[in-house]
Amino acid sequence: MRSLGYTVEAMNATVVPLHWRLGAGPLFATAIHHAHGLRAELRPWMALGECERAREEDPYTDHWARLAPSWLLPGRSRFEVDLNRPPREAVYTHPDMAWGQRVWNRPLPAAAVRRSLALHAQFYARLRDLLERLLARHGKVVVLDLHAYNHRREGPWAPPADPTQNPEINVGTGSLDRARWAPVVERFMADLRDHGLGGRPLDVRENVKFRGRYLAQWVHARFPGACVLAVEFKKIFMDEWTGIGDPPTIDQLGCALRATFSGLVEALEVVP
Repeated sequence: MRSLGYTVEAMNATVVPLHWRLGAGPLFATAIHHAHGLRAELRPWMALGECERAREEDPYTDHWARLAPSWLLPGRSRFEVDLNRPPREAVYTHPDMAWGQRVWNRPLPAAAVRRSLALHAQFYARLRDLLERLLARHGKVVVLDLHAYNHRREGPWAPPADPTQNPEINVGTGSLDRARWAPVVERFMADLRDHGLGGRPLDVRENVKFRGRYLAQWVHARFPGACVLAVEFKKIFMDEWTGIGDPPTIDQLGCALRATFSGLVEALEVVP
Protein backbone atom coordinates (compact mmCIF):
# COMPACT_ATOMS: atom_id res chain seq x y z
CA MET A 1 0.00 0.00 0.00
CA ARG A 2 2.89 2.38 0.72
CA SER A 3 6.16 3.02 -1.03
CA LEU A 4 9.56 4.29 0.09
CA GLY A 5 10.08 1.47 2.54
CA TYR A 6 7.17 2.36 4.82
CA THR A 7 6.29 -1.06 6.22
CA VAL A 8 2.87 -2.07 7.42
CA GLU A 9 4.01 -3.96 10.50
CA ALA A 10 2.64 -7.39 11.37
CA MET A 11 -0.31 -7.05 13.68
CA ASN A 12 1.03 -9.14 16.51
CA ALA A 13 2.52 -8.75 19.93
CA THR A 14 6.10 -9.41 18.78
CA VAL A 15 6.52 -5.96 17.18
CA VAL A 16 9.20 -4.04 19.06
CA PRO A 17 7.23 -1.08 20.45
CA LEU A 18 10.09 1.45 20.52
CA HIS A 19 13.09 2.25 18.36
CA TRP A 20 15.59 5.00 19.12
CA ARG A 21 19.04 6.41 18.45
CA LEU A 22 21.13 8.74 20.57
CA GLY A 23 23.60 10.65 18.43
CA ALA A 24 25.76 13.76 18.50
CA GLY A 25 24.41 17.28 18.86
CA PRO A 26 21.37 18.95 20.44
CA LEU A 27 18.73 17.99 17.85
CA PHE A 28 16.14 15.31 18.53
CA ALA A 29 13.12 14.13 16.51
CA THR A 30 10.13 11.89 16.92
CA ALA A 31 7.20 10.85 14.72
CA ILE A 32 4.72 9.39 17.16
CA HIS A 33 1.90 8.69 14.69
CA HIS A 34 3.90 7.12 11.85
CA ALA A 35 3.32 3.45 12.74
CA HIS A 36 0.55 1.08 11.62
CA GLY A 37 1.19 -1.94 13.85
CA LEU A 38 -1.54 -3.28 16.11
CA ARG A 39 -1.03 -6.11 18.59
CA ALA A 40 -2.90 -9.35 17.98
CA GLU A 41 -5.14 -9.28 21.07
CA LEU A 42 -6.86 -6.11 19.78
CA ARG A 43 -7.80 -7.46 16.35
CA PRO A 44 -11.12 -9.07 17.39
CA TRP A 45 -12.32 -5.71 18.74
CA MET A 46 -11.12 -3.51 15.86
CA ALA A 47 -14.03 -2.11 13.83
CA LEU A 48 -11.95 -0.14 11.31
CA GLY A 49 -10.36 -1.48 8.16
CA GLU A 50 -6.70 -1.07 7.25
CA CYS A 51 -7.29 1.94 5.00
CA GLU A 52 -9.53 3.67 7.52
CA ARG A 53 -6.84 3.42 10.16
CA ALA A 54 -4.07 4.40 7.78
CA ARG A 55 -5.82 7.63 6.79
CA GLU A 56 -5.45 9.03 10.29
CA GLU A 57 -1.86 7.90 10.73
CA ASP A 58 1.21 9.85 9.60
CA PRO A 59 3.06 7.66 7.10
CA TYR A 60 6.57 8.60 5.96
CA THR A 61 7.15 10.97 8.89
CA ASP A 62 9.52 8.36 10.35
CA HIS A 63 11.81 8.86 7.33
CA TRP A 64 12.14 12.52 8.27
CA ALA A 65 12.63 11.82 11.98
CA ARG A 66 15.56 9.54 11.18
CA LEU A 67 17.36 12.46 9.53
CA ALA A 68 18.02 13.93 12.99
CA PRO A 69 21.08 12.71 14.91
CA SER A 70 18.86 11.48 17.77
CA TRP A 71 15.32 10.15 17.48
CA LEU A 72 12.63 8.03 19.12
CA LEU A 73 9.96 6.14 17.16
CA PRO A 74 7.09 3.97 18.42
CA GLY A 75 6.18 0.77 16.60
CA ARG A 76 2.44 0.82 17.20
CA SER A 77 -0.48 2.68 15.66
CA ARG A 78 -2.20 5.61 17.33
CA PHE A 79 -5.30 3.40 17.25
CA GLU A 80 -3.63 1.18 19.83
CA VAL A 81 -2.47 4.09 21.97
CA ASP A 82 -2.22 7.76 21.02
CA LEU A 83 1.04 9.12 22.37
CA ASN A 84 0.03 12.70 21.71
CA ARG A 85 -2.78 12.57 24.25
CA PRO A 86 -2.71 12.27 28.03
CA PRO A 87 -3.24 8.75 29.40
CA ARG A 88 -6.93 9.30 30.16
CA GLU A 89 -7.54 10.04 26.44
CA ALA A 90 -4.87 7.87 24.84
CA VAL A 91 -7.12 4.88 24.03
CA TYR A 92 -9.99 5.88 21.75
CA THR A 93 -13.07 4.63 23.56
CA HIS A 94 -15.67 6.89 21.92
CA PRO A 95 -16.15 8.18 18.34
CA ASP A 96 -15.71 11.76 19.54
CA MET A 97 -12.11 10.87 20.30
CA ALA A 98 -11.44 9.54 16.79
CA TRP A 99 -12.87 11.94 14.18
CA GLY A 100 -16.35 10.43 14.59
CA GLN A 101 -15.17 6.90 13.82
CA ARG A 102 -16.29 3.88 15.82
CA VAL A 103 -12.92 2.28 16.49
CA TRP A 104 -14.00 -0.83 18.46
CA ASN A 105 -16.93 -3.13 17.69
CA ARG A 106 -17.51 -3.64 21.42
CA PRO A 107 -15.92 -2.23 24.60
CA LEU A 108 -12.30 -3.18 25.11
CA PRO A 109 -11.46 -5.35 28.13
CA ALA A 110 -9.93 -3.34 30.94
CA ALA A 111 -6.79 -5.49 30.83
CA ALA A 112 -6.25 -4.68 27.14
CA VAL A 113 -6.61 -0.97 27.86
CA ARG A 114 -4.04 -1.27 30.66
CA ARG A 115 -1.58 -2.96 28.32
CA SER A 116 -2.01 -0.18 25.77
CA LEU A 117 -1.47 2.45 28.45
CA ALA A 118 1.68 0.61 29.54
CA LEU A 119 3.12 1.39 26.09
CA HIS A 120 2.27 5.05 26.64
CA ALA A 121 4.17 5.00 29.93
CA GLN A 122 7.07 3.13 28.34
CA PHE A 123 7.38 5.71 25.55
CA TYR A 124 7.46 8.64 27.93
CA ALA A 125 9.95 6.92 30.22
CA ARG A 126 12.29 6.43 27.25
CA LEU A 127 11.70 10.00 26.07
CA ARG A 128 12.59 11.29 29.54
CA ASP A 129 15.78 9.22 29.58
CA LEU A 130 16.95 10.39 26.15
CA LEU A 131 16.21 14.05 26.80
CA GLU A 132 17.93 13.96 30.18
CA ARG A 133 21.05 12.56 28.51
CA LEU A 134 21.01 15.13 25.72
CA LEU A 135 20.40 18.03 28.10
CA ALA A 136 23.25 16.86 30.34
CA ARG A 137 25.53 17.07 27.31
CA HIS A 138 24.30 20.24 25.66
CA GLY A 139 22.24 22.28 28.12
CA LYS A 140 19.56 23.05 25.51
CA VAL A 141 17.80 20.81 22.98
CA VAL A 142 15.41 21.25 20.05
CA VAL A 143 12.77 18.53 19.71
CA LEU A 144 11.12 18.16 16.29
CA ASP A 145 7.72 16.58 16.94
CA LEU A 146 6.83 15.50 13.38
CA HIS A 147 3.28 14.88 12.15
CA ALA A 148 1.19 14.98 8.97
CA TYR A 149 -2.40 16.09 8.44
CA ASN A 150 -5.22 15.45 5.98
CA HIS A 151 -6.55 18.20 3.75
CA ARG A 152 -8.92 16.27 1.47
CA ARG A 153 -11.46 15.04 3.98
CA GLU A 154 -14.41 15.56 1.63
CA GLY A 155 -13.19 12.75 -0.62
CA PRO A 156 -10.45 11.91 -3.14
CA TRP A 157 -12.13 13.82 -5.97
CA ALA A 158 -13.37 16.79 -3.93
CA PRO A 159 -11.44 20.07 -3.80
CA PRO A 160 -8.76 20.24 -1.11
CA ALA A 161 -9.33 22.26 2.04
CA ASP A 162 -8.89 26.03 1.85
CA PRO A 163 -5.12 26.66 1.63
CA THR A 164 -5.44 29.92 3.54
CA GLN A 165 -6.31 27.86 6.62
CA ASN A 166 -4.10 24.85 5.79
CA PRO A 167 -0.42 25.74 5.40
CA GLU A 168 1.94 23.25 3.80
CA ILE A 169 3.85 23.18 7.08
CA ASN A 170 2.25 24.27 10.35
CA VAL A 171 4.65 24.89 13.23
CA GLY A 172 2.89 24.50 16.57
CA THR A 173 4.30 26.47 19.49
CA GLY A 174 1.27 26.68 21.75
CA SER A 175 2.98 25.52 24.96
CA LEU A 176 6.38 27.08 24.22
CA ASP A 177 7.91 30.06 26.02
CA ARG A 178 7.73 31.90 22.71
CA ALA A 179 9.71 34.97 23.76
CA ARG A 180 12.65 32.95 25.03
CA TRP A 181 12.78 30.56 22.09
CA ALA A 182 11.98 33.11 19.35
CA PRO A 183 15.40 32.78 17.65
CA VAL A 184 14.87 29.03 17.24
CA VAL A 185 11.28 29.27 15.97
CA GLU A 186 11.95 32.08 13.52
CA ARG A 187 15.17 30.60 12.15
CA PHE A 188 13.48 27.23 11.63
CA MET A 189 10.55 28.69 9.74
CA ALA A 190 12.72 31.00 7.65
CA ASP A 191 15.07 28.19 6.64
CA LEU A 192 12.15 25.95 5.63
CA ARG A 193 10.66 28.71 3.48
CA ASP A 194 14.00 29.54 1.90
CA HIS A 195 14.75 25.94 0.98
CA GLY A 196 11.40 25.70 -0.75
CA LEU A 197 9.68 22.97 -2.70
CA GLY A 198 9.89 22.53 -6.46
CA GLY A 199 11.58 25.88 -6.96
CA ARG A 200 9.13 27.93 -4.89
CA PRO A 201 8.96 28.92 -1.22
CA LEU A 202 7.17 26.59 1.15
CA ASP A 203 4.05 27.89 2.86
CA VAL A 204 5.19 27.70 6.50
CA ARG A 205 3.09 29.30 9.23
CA GLU A 206 2.79 29.15 12.99
CA ASN A 207 -0.23 27.93 14.99
CA VAL A 208 -2.69 28.17 12.11
CA LYS A 209 -3.96 24.59 12.04
CA PHE A 210 -2.36 23.06 15.14
CA ARG A 211 -0.65 24.39 18.26
CA GLY A 212 0.98 21.16 19.49
CA ARG A 213 -0.51 18.73 21.97
CA TYR A 214 0.48 16.40 24.77
CA LEU A 215 4.06 15.55 23.78
CA ALA A 216 5.03 19.22 23.51
CA GLN A 217 3.16 20.08 26.70
CA TRP A 218 4.74 17.17 28.58
CA VAL A 219 8.28 18.09 27.54
CA HIS A 220 7.89 21.82 28.19
CA ALA A 221 6.47 21.16 31.67
CA ARG A 222 9.48 19.03 32.65
CA PHE A 223 12.48 20.32 30.71
CA PRO A 224 13.05 24.09 30.65
CA GLY A 225 16.02 23.52 28.35
CA ALA A 226 13.96 21.82 25.63
CA CYS A 227 12.20 23.60 22.77
CA VAL A 228 9.55 21.44 21.08
CA LEU A 229 8.45 22.43 17.59
CA ALA A 230 5.29 20.50 16.66
CA VAL A 231 5.71 20.28 12.90
CA GLU A 232 2.65 19.28 10.86
CA PHE A 233 3.20 18.56 7.16
CA LYS A 234 0.10 18.81 5.01
CA LYS A 235 -0.24 15.55 3.07
CA ILE A 236 0.86 17.08 -0.23
CA PHE A 237 3.49 14.33 -0.34
CA MET A 238 1.00 11.46 -0.69
CA ASP A 239 -2.51 10.44 -1.63
CA GLU A 240 -4.21 10.50 1.74
CA TRP A 241 -7.00 8.20 0.50
CA THR A 242 -4.78 5.39 -0.84
CA GLY A 243 -1.69 5.87 1.35
CA ILE A 244 0.58 5.95 -1.70
CA GLY A 245 3.46 8.37 -1.29
CA ASP A 246 5.14 10.61 -3.85
CA PRO A 247 8.86 9.84 -3.41
CA PRO A 248 10.24 13.03 -5.03
CA THR A 249 8.11 15.25 -2.79
CA ILE A 250 8.93 13.19 0.30
CA ASP A 251 12.61 13.54 -0.52
CA GLN A 252 12.34 17.29 -1.14
CA LEU A 253 10.55 17.85 2.16
CA GLY A 254 13.18 15.76 3.92
CA CYS A 255 15.91 17.88 2.34
CA ALA A 256 14.10 21.04 3.48
CA LEU A 257 13.90 19.71 7.02
CA ARG A 258 17.54 18.66 7.08
CA ALA A 259 18.55 22.09 5.75
CA THR A 260 17.24 23.63 8.98
CA PHE A 261 19.55 21.65 11.26
CA SER A 262 22.62 23.88 11.17
CA GLY A 263 20.48 26.99 11.69
CA LEU A 264 18.72 25.40 14.66
CA VAL A 265 22.08 24.71 16.31
CA GLU A 266 23.19 28.29 15.66
CA ALA A 267 19.93 29.69 17.03
CA LEU A 268 20.25 27.61 20.20
CA GLU A 269 23.49 29.40 21.00
CA VAL A 270 21.75 32.77 21.42
CA VAL A 271 18.90 31.45 23.60
CA PRO A 272 19.48 32.43 27.24
